[in-house]
Amino acid sequence: MHITRLETQQLFDLARDKSVAARQALTATVTDLFFARGNVLTDRERSLMSEILRQLINDIESSVRRALAEKLAHQKDAPRDLILALANDEIVVAQSILMHSEVLRDEELIEIIHHRTLEHQLAVAMRKSVNEPVSDALVETGNVDVIAALLENHDARISGETMAYLVEQSQRVDSYQNPLLRRPELDPNLARRMYWWVSAALRQHILDNFSIKPSDFDDALEASAGELAPVRAEPLPRKSEQLADTLARIETITPHLLVETLRQGEIALFEAMLAKLTGIRPQLIRRLLYQRSGEALAIACRVIEIETPVFASIFLLSRKARPNESPPPHGEITRILGFYETMSTEAAAQVVSTWRRNGDFVKAVQQIDKGSANAAH
Repeated sequence: MHITRLETQQLFDLARDKSVAARQALTATVTDLFFARGNVLTDRERSLMSEILRQLINDIESSVRRALAEKLAHQKDAPRDLILALANDEIVVAQSILMHSEVLRDEELIEIIHHRTLEHQLAVAMRKSVNEPVSDALVETGNVDVIAALLENHDARISGETMAYLVEQSQRVDSYQNPLLRRPELDPNLARRMYWWVSAALRQHILDNFSIKPSDFDDALEASAGELAPVRAEPLPRKSEQLADTLARIETITPHLLVETLRQGEIALFEAMLAKLTGIRPQLIRRLLYQRSGEALAIACRVIEIETPVFASIFLLSRKARPNESPPPHGEITRILGFYETMSTEAAAQVVSTWRRNGDFVKAVQQIDKGSANAAH
């Protein structure tokens, strides 16, 4: 049915009355007419109702605006300008619109993210449907709570590039780790990367849910070992091994001694002492020491709980020890120190334990030993 002449007269009477009660009554009447079942409004009548509601927005108290927003939030044909006005209102009014309205377009949501409050951003992050451009805008806010809410919303679409960025950020923001690992679209390669800095429980979650075997982590490191500069095949000098044995026996090998040994250019002695401290074969220590990315050296140092400033010195001095080695590129030191600080000792111990027993590494070391023995004869 259409709006009757009596209803039209009631609207005019209420519109002339500027009292709070009249404004509330006018809003309720228009809303009832707009949404009442059985009402088949003409385009002109719908336009009139929308215009009245839009003009009333600034004249009615927030509780009434909130009630109106809750009704409009689930209406797919709600007037866009009215939805936009309510979406930009204070959060108690805007929340239901931001979380549920399908009328809002991505560009309108992005504008709200950029110019409204943290609470508005959180409401957008919890929408039933969030497209990639909106997710990108939410991540660009840099707000940990907003990003965590987005990650926990499995109906949100997040691009692969943004997921990779958030995985890197999870090294320093623990609250990202759990929701990231529970997102169905997380690439197993990104999950494998997170393995190094998450808790023991989440490491087990990675192994259980991403079809990753513990040996895969060692395979990745062995592959990176293929990037090494040429490695000397000769065994450590006898004198270096004997001195390292003596120092280990009297328990005088310290992280600072490692640094001083490197600083003085005694590379072979450094390798022998690090091998004693970590329990890793000297020949494998040499491979780890000269790995281009530095991550293997970081793992070896973390397992013996070397402090970050001392590791930084070892990393820089070890780069200088390599022949024709150029200085680390811009940002390289920051990257490796970030990796070092976020990796747990337990994670490092698990990797080192596998290095000690991994058959592929043992075979490679045996081949080095055999080649050295043949060369000696």
